[in-house]
Amino acid sequence: MTLLSYQIFQTVVEQGSFQKAAQVMNLTPSAISHSISTMEKELGFPLFNRNKNGITLTSYGENLEPYILTVLNSDSKLQQAISEFNGLTHGSVKLGTFSSVCTGFIPDIIAGFSKKHPNIEIKIYQGTYDDVYTWLKTGVVDIGFLSDSSCKDLTLSPLYEDELLVITPKNYKTKHRAYMEITELDGEKFISQRESTDADIQELFRKYKLNVHSSCHVVDDLSQIAMVASGLGICIMPQLVMQNIPYDVNTYRLKPSEHRTIGICSLNEELMAPAVKSMYKHILSFFSTLS
Repeated sequence: MTLLSYQIFQTVVEQGSFQKAAQVMNLTPSAISHSISTMEKELGFPLFNRNKNGITLTSYGENLEPYILTVLNSDSKLQQAISEFNGLTHGSVKLGTFSSVCTGFIPDIIAGFSKKHPNIEIKIYQGTYDDVYTWLKTGVVDIGFLSDSSCKDLTLSPLYEDELLVITPKNYKTKHRAYMEITELDGEKFISQRESTDADIQELFRKYKLNVHSSCHVVDDLSQIAMVASGLGICIMPQLVMQNIPYDVNTYRLKPSEHRTIGICSLNEELMAPAVKSMYKHILSFFSTLS
């Protein structure tokens, strides 16, 4: 098998069809199909399920993909290292991020980096905490934004302290005008997200041993706040999320105050490709100007 066959395999995975992969790689569909068939013969097992609805990876293909990504990433690092000898003019960076960082920081980060390095390709992957963690571990992304509650066994370089706030309907009655004590939350009805997106809040519940009730488990921040606005319950939300929210809700600070720490992770800083290393340093510099 050649590097080109690995590139064809990964492009088919990303595009979801032989036809689209052929267009992206400027090859014929028959060339794509032949390359995949040759790989399958050499390996001794099928990589894709083929049916009238399209193609999907077999279990063999799913298990093999992280190894192929490692090979492709290694080649990318080699090519970028060669470029660095002649000045950092080419390369690519794949960033994993979750929603609030994507809307709050990523546009400015990318704009600033692209001014310095206009020829470096930047790919953004947005998902849940669990998505970003998995993308880092499997090599899908080079750098990932995570919180201190979601980075697990990865080393987090802290960047930003994001205060946690209580969000309530407008008619919700509180003991205090400007804040809520954490003990007041015990037994309350909450609008929750799945832990893959809500690790920081779940950690707060565990820390204070809060017994909360939740009948709504949503995926995104706006859905959660919309349900609070309609009176279905309350929620805790990072301050970063609450910028430019279109719903009419009340916001209270917690007492004692609680934060989530946002940072970036990578598998190995020492083995970063030149373009990735430049982006890593750029992100650190960007957040240093915010403090």
